[in-house]
Amino acid sequence: MDSIVTSVIEQFKTRSAMGEKKYGVNMDRDDLSYKEWITHMKEELMDAILYLEKLEKIYGEKAPNTQGDTE
Repeated sequence: MDSIVTSVIEQFKTRSAMGEKKYGVNMDRDDLSYKEWITHMKEELMDAILYLEKLEKIYGEKAPNTQGDTE
């Protein structure tokens, strides 16, 4: 396994443990309906868009490590 995959797996493990400690449940929970799972995902994706917008405001339209790349 490469270092990137290993890093992501460790981050998932850490996030899972933090979520279980904070909310008292994990992804094996069965108390949410299909619609509630969809709502959770929509909220997470909306947060992701906000983070991307913030980064664009900080760094401009191009990522800070690009060097004249075109779309």
